[in-house]
Amino acid sequence: MTTRLFGEPVPRREDPRLLTGQGAYLDDLGPGALAAAFVRSPHAHARIRDIDVGPALDVEGLIAVYTWEDLPERVGRPLPLLIPHPALTHGRTAYPLARDIVRHVGEPVVMVVATDRYAAEDACALIEVDYEPLKPVVGLEEAAQGGTLVHDDVPGNVGAHLVQEVGAADGRGARETIETAPHTLAFRLDIERSASMPLEGRGVYARWDGRDLRVYSSTQTSTSVRMALSAALGLPLPQVEVIAPDVGGGFGVKIVHPWPEEVLIPWAAMTLNREIKWAEDRREHFISSAHERGQVQYVRVGFDDDGRVLGLDVTILHDHGAYTPYGIIIPIVTSTQLLGPYKIGSYRVEFSAVYTNTVQVTPYRGAGRPQAVFCMERTMDKIARHLGKDRAEVRRANFIGPDEFPYDQRMTFQDGRPLIYDSGNYPEMLRMLKELIGWDTHVRRPGVGIGLGCYVEGTGVGPYEGGHVMVTSDGRVHVSTGLTSQGQGHETVFAQIAATELGVPIERVSVVTGDTRRFGYAVGTFASRAAVVSGNAIALACRKVREKALRIAADALEADPADLTVSDGIVHVAGTPSAAIPLSTVAVLANPLRYAFDEETAKATQFAGAAAPDRPPVAEGDEPGLEGRDYYSPIRSTFAAGMHAAIVETDPDTAEIRVLRYAVVHDCGRLINPMIVEGQIHGGVAQGIGGALYERMAYDAHGQLVNASFMDFLMPYATEIPRVETAHLETPSPLNPLGVKGAGEAGVIPVSAVIASAVEDAEGIEIDRMPISPSDLYELRELRESRRMP
Repeated sequence: MTTRLFGEPVPRREDPRLLTGQGAYLDDLGPGALAAAFVRSPHAHARIRDIDVGPALDVEGLIAVYTWEDLPERVGRPLPLLIPHPALTHGRTAYPLARDIVRHVGEPVVMVVATDRYAAEDACALIEVDYEPLKPVVGLEEAAQGGTLVHDDVPGNVGAHLVQEVGAADGRGARETIETAPHTLAFRLDIERSASMPLEGRGVYARWDGRDLRVYSSTQTSTSVRMALSAALGLPLPQVEVIAPDVGGGFGVKIVHPWPEEVLIPWAAMTLNREIKWAEDRREHFISSAHERGQVQYVRVGFDDDGRVLGLDVTILHDHGAYTPYGIIIPIVTSTQLLGPYKIGSYRVEFSAVYTNTVQVTPYRGAGRPQAVFCMERTMDKIARHLGKDRAEVRRANFIGPDEFPYDQRMTFQDGRPLIYDSGNYPEMLRMLKELIGWDTHVRRPGVGIGLGCYVEGTGVGPYEGGHVMVTSDGRVHVSTGLTSQGQGHETVFAQIAATELGVPIERVSVVTGDTRRFGYAVGTFASRAAVVSGNAIALACRKVREKALRIAADALEADPADLTVSDGIVHVAGTPSAAIPLSTVAVLANPLRYAFDEETAKATQFAGAAAPDRPPVAEGDEPGLEGRDYYSPIRSTFAAGMHAAIVETDPDTAEIRVLRYAVVHDCGRLINPMIVEGQIHGGVAQGIGGALYERMAYDAHGQLVNASFMDFLMPYATEIPRVETAHLETPSPLNPLGVKGAGEAGVIPVSAVIASAVEDAEGIEIDRMPISPSDLYELRELRESRRMP
């Protein structure tokens, strides 16, 4: 039996429970709870003239109907703007229920509570809302023109504007450098809007006992939901508990908090003194949650004869929908992560984030990085094409060298801290990728193309996470941390860390996440941060427990703590196996008792041993029990990296695009569990292929989402996803005790850029817009042929 489990491909411990139907998701809870449903706006932009709830009052089972006017002042305020920023000069958030104006299809207007969801939906159907339709703003170009305003008090629809610039070594700015460069290019790139589609939508279940409020939410941040509810409902924080049960996927959409429903359902539960539940249906997820991507990028680049980038100037127009609850994190990430693994002579980036009458935009797996990588990697391909050079070699010419770390990109990252890369080896990664995909031996043939893409991902952002570790008298180790799980394998990975640090079998370790009763202070699961921030916090807490265990065991064994080691849950003197004490007994001795409950606890009572009469049973500065709590707060982000390559085939008649091979080389520092990392990469690549070839949110000119169902919103099946070939490079991070970097978003980040590169290679047509469908490719072919005609 081994207890050195860090780095081992341990099977996911949560899977048997989930795969055999023993999971407990939000809608599995509260079978007797009242049900809530919502009347949502059918208009993208309209004034509410009147709401007539009278026809619904006779519905059998109706309990209550609420509009904005029924909400108390604290509850009816606009929802929080979670991440303020000086550049976000006109941040706007929604009301829990629409007040006077609706600004996108799907905005909640009325909440109905009934004995079951059927009755609630029947009542919703009878409520009559009189709207005065207003002209909607749809699309980035229309928003930027500013002729019609989404918010009357936001000039030009511009919520935020930010410029960052890094000058060349000679002090010149990017634009001046580009003007004098040997070669220049200018072009436009487009990334269309998409969205995450977790199997389980959002959901809230609340119960109130007259003093304490307990809320279950399908969320990525239970502790932050708790704080938001405390503020909105006027409850002291200790009287609010928030628990994330099993969560069927998040991908970023559930990091937003509080959603209107997360405020309204608990408030209604308190008001009615009844348990209430709401579970999002699929159409609600399409029109009432959040989307992402959605950018136009204007690029100018200057470069030398070797393809080295001397100056890069990028102007980004970012669509953040009707509201900005999550601030401007996405365009900030795009503008900073655009630099990738490259040394850019001088760089200027400017973005404007504009409002449209569409669903709000918040992070979706990748969170601005897919747009950034699409921009930079398309730029690299265009430089190679212009110079007639190998695309891989142009990238190599621009790489940061392995001896140049830490490398300061001289910008401010999304955590407000310097954009400094901590470690990496990009030339070696490229060599590994070329070998894995067969870049140098690839034989060109009609309709088959090869492409590649590189990226750097800031992971493990702060401000902190914590871990609590307790060893009980049965020798079991109980680990808790505040962030939540949505399929990342936390129960396995965190148990591996604890088992390795404490020298116990993993079977004796249990892990709890996302329960504010067990751990009250945390930030959340997003931005590929769990392993880095919570993982290190748990390791630090384990080290406190280990130090205490060795000290207590040393007293019992009359040995020096430095001579002790722990393996298989036994503390023993190195080289003398007979001089040993089980960790379970150490846990008993760590808690002096007056009463005995079994044979083990009897060992800790006052007459069981020769306790020193001149010392208190619990030493000064010590605490009873064998447990430890610690926090890890990173000084700045750690930067993972990766490179992907694909071979695609395009059908000459139907223009269908098929991915034949896909290869990934990834560096996330020290690997805790290679199997789980590969699973994350495989899932991310599948999601990325969906975003590159299938998934887009199609709005018409009236602001109606015309493909708001799985009949019309395309996603790839397993038949569209090739076997993903992977290789790992480990450059440990010097910034944290475990040397790890994040991996959760890596698979999805460069896929659109890689597929565009490969399709362009197969067709000889420049690909400047993603996603690309067969009809898009067919139209590009037609355009090419029309230009060839005399």
